[in-house]
Amino acid sequence: MSLYELAVLGHPTEAQIQELQRLVAQVQDQFGFGSDEIALQICPASFRPNRRSCAAALFIGGAAGASFEITAVVDPKIVPVLPVVSSEKLVSAEVPPSLRALNCIFLDQVPMERLFSALLECVGLLPRQRRVFLSYRRVESTAVAVQLFAELSARQFDVFLDTHSISAGVDFQEQLWHQLSDVDVLLMLESPQYFASRWTDAEYGRALAKGIGVLRVQWPDTTPSPVTSTASRAELLAEDFLANGQLSDEAVQRICHQLEAVRSQSHALRTMSLMDAVRIAIEQIEGQVNGVGPGRMMQVTLRNGRRLSVQPTLGVPTAMTLQETLLRAGHDDCAVVYNHYGMMTSWQEHLEWLAKRVGGSRWVRQSDAAWDFAGWDAI
Repeated sequence: MSLYELAVLGHPTEAQIQELQRLVAQVQDQFGFGSDEIALQICPASFRPNRRSCAAALFIGGAAGASFEITAVVDPKIVPVLPVVSSEKLVSAEVPPSLRALNCIFLDQVPMERLFSALLECVGLLPRQRRVFLSYRRVESTAVAVQLFAELSARQFDVFLDTHSISAGVDFQEQLWHQLSDVDVLLMLESPQYFASRWTDAEYGRALAKGIGVLRVQWPDTTPSPVTSTASRAELLAEDFLANGQLSDEAVQRICHQLEAVRSQSHALRTMSLMDAVRIAIEQIEGQVNGVGPGRMMQVTLRNGRRLSVQPTLGVPTAMTLQETLLRAGHDDCAVVYNHYGMMTSWQEHLEWLAKRVGGSRWVRQSDAAWDFAGWDAI
């Protein structure tokens, strides 16, 4: 199974296909992926990706695009589909009716590289979204933690390490939980006394509470804890350790490769879970989801007919999240749905302050989605 499943649908030209294949190869080289870790399907008869993979598709309609039976190939309510049109004037001629509710990308306005970047945004492959939290006991595994921090940073991961990532003069514990709530994977260095610390024990438990993927790097001769049975594991042997307490290059390569798989699957499952939560909330109040577009933005219609653009967002949302949502939404009212657990109170207050000053936008907590959408016009 590939970690990332991409598809080009519709009627792409041979030049467009070759350019996209070149860009995929470039990304594989950039992230150190094997040839099977990113799958690019060209005009498949059916695109039904595994739910444990991150998936997205481009629809390049061309002159015959309006009559293309898109729902026979892919379910645009589940898989993000980015409609690509020659120019703004040709939307009705090149895009099937079921995709016209989505914001299109115009080839006369953006280069192919930007189009491909939008596809990578959908599957969470852009560097700014590849976040890892290193959880470890300083008395046992600092040397390995620092080594992995450097190795993963070089691979374009955004790595949180407490000794490198928290500034002086801040509430250390509050900042720690805030950072944990903004990552894709908890990389836990399970040395013999890992669970003897209440802080590392809490880091592991709160990662589970947020649905964050966990990769256990298990020390030699360490008895696995019964509480970690659901976490992925990378087992270390005595010969993996060097005299300076760090790991061999081969061991680091194994960990990095497995981490990418865990991150990809975690990102896919958490995204689908959040989208399902939005879908259930909308249907609970007798609305409907019309489709999923760039960045996994969901186009919904409330019971009273009001149309909204809803952006499910993993991690800690920012002003940039709101800006991107507003740009994708066009003239629609929009909402950013997020999981607020672990976020600093001051940050949540900042988000509310920001939304009040930006017309047409709101922040919606995942836990309050049905309630907030049901009262959208009463707020």
